[in-house]
Amino acid sequence: MSRRGRALAFLLLALAAAAIAAGVANGYGSRVAHSYGELRPATILVTPLPAGRPIGPKELSTAIEVRRVPMRFVPSGTLTSPTDALGLIPKATLPAGSYLLAAQLRRPGGRGPVPAGLGEGLRPVEIAVSGADALLAIGRSVGGTSVDVVVTKEPSGVGRGRTYVAASRVPLIALGPGPDGPGPGGLSSATLGLTKHQALVLIAAENFARQVTLLPRG
Repeated sequence: MSRRGRALAFLLLALAAAAIAAGVANGYGSRVAHSYGELRPATILVTPLPAGRPIGPKELSTAIEVRRVPMRFVPSGTLTSPTDALGLIPKATLPAGSYLLAAQLRRPGGRGPVPAGLGEGLRPVEIAVSGADALLAIGRSVGGTSVDVVVTKEPSGVGRGRTYVAASRVPLIALGPGPDGPGPGGLSSATLGLTKHQALVLIAAENFARQVTLLPRG
């Protein structure tokens, strides 16, 4: 066989060996991946979450992300969507790099299940509000009271501020002292039964609005 023929034969053998090796590697990789189980979405913390602070829209976008992880490595109770944590409060500081578990979170005002009377699709969310004196003056327990949530916006530029009902006829679950403690005319901490959309609107309103007020329904 000529030198050129031998070189061509060696080249063909090398290509065949590479193809066989690639096939073996792919098959091994597929078997390993299959042994770990199917991939499923899981929430991972990219920054720490402090204890005692409700999880709001900012944390949903900056502190929590969703990754697809083999089922074998996902702890039981791992949340599959960041919005499942909206309004809930970490029981302890949660470190970056950890999975976000339902057992690590509590509902505002307690650690028990969703209070009775909340309809499907509602969740308890804690916000700072004004106007609590009017609610306390009605002379009965606030639990189960239906309220309107009124937002007053700051003026912007030459435009005037406006006041509007951001959520109507929502259940008031609990009412307690605000961040500065009890006192007439101050802020109070209200736990409301809200839809996900209402929760996002009202948590954002705490940052940009002049005030958020509760008005008791008749």
